[in-house]
Amino acid sequence: MLKPQLIEAIAEESGLTKHQAGEALTAILDQITDQLSVGNRISVSGLGSFHVRHSEARQAVNPQTREKLHIPARERVVFHAARQLKDSVNEPG
Repeated sequence: MLKPQLIEAIAEESGLTKHQAGEALTAILDQITDQLSVGNRISVSGLGSFHVRHSEARQAVNPQTREKLHIPARERVVFHAARQLKDSVNEPG
C-alpha cells in the first residue's frame, strides 16, 4: 500500500476528507521524525515502538573483491512490533 492509498483508507474509515486525512497522516509522520531526530522514543499502543540506536564504526570486506571497507558510525531507527500487531499478522486465514 502506498501513501495515497493509505490516505484514502483513512479518509473512508474516519469520515474525513482525503485532504484532511493526508494532513493528519503527514502531521503524524512529521512528529515521529522530529521526535526520533532528537533521540526520543515513540511508543504506539497496539502498533509498536520506534527508537534510535547508535552503530559504531566498523571494518567490512567486499566479498567479491576482498577489498577492506570502512563503515562509519551512524544512528539507526529501530522498530519493535507490539505483541498485538505480531499476533494479528500471524493469525490463520
